[in-house]
Amino acid sequence: MEDILEFLSSNPVFYFATVDGDEPKIRPFGFHMEYEGKLYFGIDSQKETYKQLKVNSKFEVCTASRDGNWIRIKAEAIFDERAQVLEKAFENTPSLKEIYTKKNGPRFILFYASKGSALIEDMSGNKEVYSISE
Repeated sequence: MEDILEFLSSNPVFYFATVDGDEPKIRPFGFHMEYEGKLYFGIDSQKETYKQLKVNSKFEVCTASRDGNWIRIKAEAIFDERAQVLEKAFENTPSLKEIYTKKNGPRFILFYASKGSALIEDMSGNKEVYSISE
């Protein structure tokens, strides 16, 4: 888990892919955190991403570093709406609290990666594979 977190933290914009019907959808993301040994991501409750994950929980994440290494994460989203998880997200990224605590505003929905894997690879073909379980 530490290698995955370090890679995402060192490359703070990553690309998050979902499925919308039979079409892939990808967009830049930035929020991630570790909580209780799980890799969490977060999304706005009003975004299409959230709706897509509710229909099909499978997703992928990908990004590359300046030195030519990349990570690819394949997993299923398990939503976690516990208050303590949301507080941890706000603690990690205080600017989120300003956006997502307004009355009648969007909610910040957290989910963790489950039943998947992460691959970190370099241009020479060296790779490390990590299992992501629930």
